[in-house]
Amino acid sequence: MFSKKTKLKLTDFECNLLINGMNEFRNMLLAEGITTEDVDDLLIKIISKSER
Repeated sequence: MFSKKTKLKLTDFECNLLINGMNEFRNMLLAEGITTEDVDDLLIKIISKSER
């Protein structure tokens, strides 16, 4: 598995851009019938960190 972690400091604009892009990617996966569990987990992490 992965052992190296990287932290990013994002502005509000960059965070919103990342959330919107990930959501569009999730929608594309749903349209193709591919599971979105990993994308969902990542979106939840991004959103929860941006609310602080």
